[in-house]
Amino acid sequence: MPGRIKAEDVALVKERSSIEDVVREHVTLRPAGPGSMKGLCPFHDEKTPSFNIRSTVGAWHCFGCGEGGDVISFVQKVEHLTFSEAVERLAQKLGMELHYEEGGRPGTGESLGRRSRLVEAHRVAQEFYHHALLNSPEARIGRDFLRERGFDSEAAKRFGVGFAPRGGEELSRHLRGKGFTDEELTLGGLSGRGSRGLYDRFRGRLVWPIRDITGDTVGFGARRLYEDDRIAAKYLNTSETPIYKKSTVLYGLDAAKKSIAGDRKAVIVEGYTDVMACHLAGIEGAVATCGTSFGVDHIKMLRRIMRDEADLAPAKVVFTFDGDAAGQKAAMRAFGEDQRWASQSFVAVAEGGMDPCELRIAKGDDAVRHLIEDAVPMFEFAVRTTIDRFDLSTAEGRVQGMRAAAPIVNSIRDSSMRPEYIRTVSGWIGVEVEQVQAEVSRAQRMAARDAKAEADAPGSQNGRGSQRPDADVVPEPSPEEVRSSLPAPDLRDPVVFAERQLLQTLLQYPDSFDEADIDGVSPDAFTAPAHRAVFDGVRSVGGPQRGMSTQAWGDAVAEAAPLSVRTLVSELSVAPLPTRFDKATGLPERRYIDSLLVRVQEVTLTRKIGDAMSAMRRMAADPHSDPAASRTLSGQLQDLQRELAQLRDRAS
Repeated sequence: MPGRIKAEDVALVKERSSIEDVVREHVTLRPAGPGSMKGLCPFHDEKTPSFNIRSTVGAWHCFGCGEGGDVISFVQKVEHLTFSEAVERLAQKLGMELHYEEGGRPGTGESLGRRSRLVEAHRVAQEFYHHALLNSPEARIGRDFLRERGFDSEAAKRFGVGFAPRGGEELSRHLRGKGFTDEELTLGGLSGRGSRGLYDRFRGRLVWPIRDITGDTVGFGARRLYEDDRIAAKYLNTSETPIYKKSTVLYGLDAAKKSIAGDRKAVIVEGYTDVMACHLAGIEGAVATCGTSFGVDHIKMLRRIMRDEADLAPAKVVFTFDGDAAGQKAAMRAFGEDQRWASQSFVAVAEGGMDPCELRIAKGDDAVRHLIEDAVPMFEFAVRTTIDRFDLSTAEGRVQGMRAAAPIVNSIRDSSMRPEYIRTVSGWIGVEVEQVQAEVSRAQRMAARDAKAEADAPGSQNGRGSQRPDADVVPEPSPEEVRSSLPAPDLRDPVVFAERQLLQTLLQYPDSFDEADIDGVSPDAFTAPAHRAVFDGVRSVGGPQRGMSTQAWGDAVAEAAPLSVRTLVSELSVAPLPTRFDKATGLPERRYIDSLLVRVQEVTLTRKIGDAMSAMRRMAADPHSDPAASRTLSGQLQDLQRELAQLRDRAS
């Protein structure tokens, strides 16, 4: 398990990374007042810009969709990365080496510097292979292979397809000439080492670059072209290396992630040419595994991108399989993991068992699109595949078919759909509905018995069994869920609006406040619970610290504030202030700040005066009240009224 990135390195990455430069890679920005920029939000469709950044604070916020955060959270969301991946991505751009707690290393298992070298070697190799495909006479066999499958030079360029020369040393010589060491070439899986020195890992094959989610080439897949190729395997893939783990990579994901995130739909195909065929036919959410079956890590990755969350409208995952026995086996493996998805799973099998590439050659792009559109539910495919093993023309076969299909019907997540599925399956098998119902009930009892036995087994958690299989892939709370834990401040209320402006000024221009300003404001003065939570964060930090940068100050408040208002902190950090600024200092005018402080403090005093007057009235109505207590309370009331008068004089 890799260690955490050290907190000081995370802070340094945030400090050195220009949020404006990072955002400009994705959003066209224009000025929006002092220190602010705005543009169209990359996370939702809009016609009027509502996405704002403030460079001095290092924060971004969209007033349309409500998303917000710092430069790390922006990279996380826009590139669909984890927190650590986003920090490492920014550090790599900065040329900065990260340090990890307890001697840990990056998730790749190697230092960032070594990773960068290996990634660069793969980039140069991809260019070498692609140039060879387009220009080498020897590569004609590869060009013919692509043309026969409907791919021209533009398609080859789009997907970076290349050709590995047969000589066996050309790539190694080329990379050595670019300054890469023998160790780097063997460590990255580009070269092997034999008795006569280095040799190219791929020889005489068509090669596809395998890229990670950020677009870095980390490996290759190579297709056999020559009959006399000494390696009989049709496809070879890069062996696992410090930068390439086949269980966590999907071919085409770098190009497909935008479509998958936008449409919340992923299409899982079986090969490189199938991905190409789907993308060229307009199915841009297509991806494929690389030399391994579709597994749990792939599911986790896609769930994160497509927001596969139970409380949202279901996302959609479509698997395409060949119609042969191997394809059916792969489909049943996928069905075995179906409970890990909150989304709906479907299976698409073309007539005649053609894969998407073959279908595109035979019938064109429309046929590929219709194949995906007409996919059947995974449940249906699983049941049909299961009962097809039995001779349903005999009573014995029908009974066996029912018993085999019943656990599948029982596993359907939406129990309200089971009666309809039971009727459907009874028709497929040719038996009475009651017979299938009885078998499903029997399967349910057996599943409950097995679950109890597992829960009571020694070593289970708290004596009650392990967590459910998909517990490790439950998505993190969405920003909407986090925000919903506190009511949104009602900005139509002038007092609440003043609270907001005070917090905005405090976060954006902390140097405008001194310790007395903060101490004079009670948390109870904030009527909006969300505003009170943000101010709790301010007080937890100890108020603005002299010498602390505005960005560091905002980060400290966000860290100290409850999770439920961290998005609000980023929003307040970039929202424009309706005031004039002192030309000499660049800070908001002191009169404006005093007016906000008075307005917020006035709420507390007014509330205390109201409470005191109410107590006075209750004492006056009570014949047994203590006159001394009444006089004490009357004195306290007069003190509060004088304090309120002095506060209002300060604002005038």
